[in-house]
Amino acid sequence: MGIGPFNLSLAALAHGVSGLRTAFYDQRPAFHWHPGLLIEGTTLQVPFLADLVTLADPASPWSFLNYLRHRDRLFPFYFAERFHIERAEYDAYCRWVSEQLPGLHFGHQVDAVRWNAERALFEVDFTQVDPDGEALALGRVYARNVVLGVGTAPYVPEPLRPLADAPTVPVVHSADYLDQRERLLGAEHLTVIGSGQSGAEVFLDLLRARPAGRERLTWLARTPAFAPMEYSKLGLEQFTPDYARYFHGLPERVRDELLPRQWQLHKGIDHDTLAAIHAELYRRTLDGGWPDAVLTPGVRVRTAGRVGARQIELHLEHVQQGTRTRLTTDAVVLATGYRERRLDSLLGPLDPYLARDSSERPVVDERYRLVLDRAVQGAVYVQNAERHTHGVGAPDLGLAAYRSAAILNSLMGEGREPYRLPSRTAFTTFGLDGADNGQRERTQPPAERPIRTVELRHA
Repeated sequence: MGIGPFNLSLAALAHGVSGLRTAFYDQRPAFHWHPGLLIEGTTLQVPFLADLVTLADPASPWSFLNYLRHRDRLFPFYFAERFHIERAEYDAYCRWVSEQLPGLHFGHQVDAVRWNAERALFEVDFTQVDPDGEALALGRVYARNVVLGVGTAPYVPEPLRPLADAPTVPVVHSADYLDQRERLLGAEHLTVIGSGQSGAEVFLDLLRARPAGRERLTWLARTPAFAPMEYSKLGLEQFTPDYARYFHGLPERVRDELLPRQWQLHKGIDHDTLAAIHAELYRRTLDGGWPDAVLTPGVRVRTAGRVGARQIELHLEHVQQGTRTRLTTDAVVLATGYRERRLDSLLGPLDPYLARDSSERPVVDERYRLVLDRAVQGAVYVQNAERHTHGVGAPDLGLAAYRSAAILNSLMGEGREPYRLPSRTAFTTFGLDGADNGQRERTQPPAERPIRTVELRHA
């Protein structure tokens, strides 16, 4: 369920696997990857090798390099010497894959998943919708196993939700930035909130579009600095399967304490983007004076409201200083990130079978399966809904192919694994026993049970 990059990766790697039948559903009319943030010149933060398949199957016909070959662009790419491709190109590549793979059903909104004990299958109810989201027909399929790749949703902080929900107020999430760009550029004063990569890219794009000396821009962030993303070679090993195994083996309390401290691994800003912002600001000082741009980290928005008919008032607090002030602005872009979509409504019928942790989150085992009661003979896998159990790499594109291959290996069962996955992926040894670098045979958990192949039957 869901056809974002992660389930598209699963579909690509599943294609051609003998004995496996699959069907993928997504309510959108077609594949699009963060269309509101495909700002000209912005690049992925992972190398092109982190495509849908290469890190699990370099010979796959669905690789990025094969996409270039089909588009007669291999030589231009070779001479361009680009390790990090533009986001728009990654989106085009994924759309190329989605348009050719069989078994992808766009315009199908999954409504509920329940276990049918008599059939020993999952029932998946869906609604077929038109491009505007209007219902066309109802349907049901049966599956031995289910994979949820429902993705994340834009996060709007509580103080700003009433303004963001009002269609006439220019408070927009960065997910909709390009759609609203012309409207935003017409504002006299603009405020960007958020210190991550999206906030930096939006601020840079707005800065470049404003005349020197009349920028009228403010950039606010909760983090103590506009900090660079951790990009050292050994630091990046926290995005390996080895680290995911190590993290999964930690106690729940330790995992929950660790995740917030790792913000710079995924919420920092690319070095090149920081350099480009500084260079643009510096260029605007060449004739003397400073650009009319305010960049302030360490600030949180306490409350927000309207001033008159056209302006927005932000009530701010500087966390370290303990000081408060008000900022009047004409438009706000919220680069406040995304949150995992809750599975409660989708998996409501399965709730009696679900194991939950002390924070009422679904428990996910090492193989990316929800831990279910033994009465359920199939399995429900998750993609990018397991950060609390597998760590910061859960939403990272670099682990997409590996996780998809691991899911397929688990589905097919021991002795029939279609993909050979490495036992070790990092120079760093996480943990003192060395078990998490493949140096020791890991025992199967007591609740382990054989997983059957996917079989879908249309009602």
